[in-house]
Amino acid sequence: MEAIILAGGFGTRLQKVVNDIPKSMALINNRPFLEYQINYLKKYNINRIILSVGYKKNIISDYFKDNFNGIEIVYAVEDKPLGTGGGIKNALKFLKSDFAFILNGDSLFNVNLTDFYNFHKNNKSKISIALRCLDDVGRFGSVEINNNNEIINFAEKKDRKGKGYINGGIYLFDKKYFLNLDMPEKFSIEKDFFEKIIKKEKVFGFLSDDYFLDIGIPDDFIKAQDDFKKFEY
Repeated sequence: MEAIILAGGFGTRLQKVVNDIPKSMALINNRPFLEYQINYLKKYNINRIILSVGYKKNIISDYFKDNFNGIEIVYAVEDKPLGTGGGIKNALKFLKSDFAFILNGDSLFNVNLTDFYNFHKNNKSKISIALRCLDDVGRFGSVEINNNNEIINFAEKKDRKGKGYINGGIYLFDKKYFLNLDMPEKFSIEKDFFEKIIKKEKVFGFLSDDYFLDIGIPDDFIKAQDDFKKFEY
């Protein structure tokens, strides 16, 4: 069982509280945010993780090395920023399995990965996205689904407010399918891929009400300091 974490972000919006380190290494109660993600994956017997790294990658590799808490760590290095889609495409080349869980490196979503995997397989899906219901989707943009949990639309932040589903930043990808697509070296998985692929392929949304927090802004980074104390990992 393998996973990919997109850990190459700059953390521009966090500069007031986190400076000069990758966003995924922002300290939550004196531990890097990325450590919480890795320990979360360990709960589901993920034993190999590919970290997509770029900005100040040595800070990450010096901390996690090639094995952390019994999990093999592999580094997919971006010599130049590739965007979220390009980062995934690059990291998938290091994958041994036919599929991978893929996580954004700046959000923690406590999805039950066993249930997510079973949902993905039962729907014979090539791509599945974990979705979180929020009272106000305005900061994130929203995801619309039909009665079969197929994603039918992605709405811009400015176009939707109030209650709805958001992209929770955890995906399941079929490696061969994705790598066989004609995608550029650098692209956004959200804008350049997801919004287009739903017109050609069934993409399913797995609904979860589990804990979700994106540390991308200072207020939520500060909130994480209290919230994460309750986690067992």
